[in-house]
Amino acid sequence: MSYKPSLWPVSVKAVALDSRQRVLLLHNERGEWELPGGRLEIGPPSGSHPADEDPRQAVEREVLEETGWTIKAGQPLDTWIYEPLPGRRVLIVTYDCTVLTPHQTPVISHEHARVGLFDEAEIAGLTMPQGYKRSIAAVYTAAHRA
Repeated sequence: MSYKPSLWPVSVKAVALDSRQRVLLLHNERGEWELPGGRLEIGPPSGSHPADEDPRQAVEREVLEETGWTIKAGQPLDTWIYEPLPGRRVLIVTYDCTVLTPHQTPVISHEHARVGLFDEAEIAGLTMPQGYKRSIAAVYTAAHRA
């Protein structure tokens, strides 16, 4: 039997706060809240659009597409493995992001059911993977130190 390496999707996600220090979250088809962002694109064999070469640029593009917000991706916050469906694993990379349009109301794309802005105290009670909660907590902790 020959060895076949596994291929894992990589999803880049943004922790982005509005002008009132509320975190932007999207509600998905699994009934969970999640950070905005998406998979790194490998590009089609035809070359009709290029593959992502920079994860920060990818998360900036994804947030703009999903919410209409313009962001600047900063430092990575965390990496973790998530299994949204049995047997399907995704490597998640979260980034601390600066919102360049903090007063703009986020819009909802066709990819999600709802968009929400949540205060720090509300995060613990949301249905959301713990990895996202850790990343959000890291951003709020850094903001309190500043």
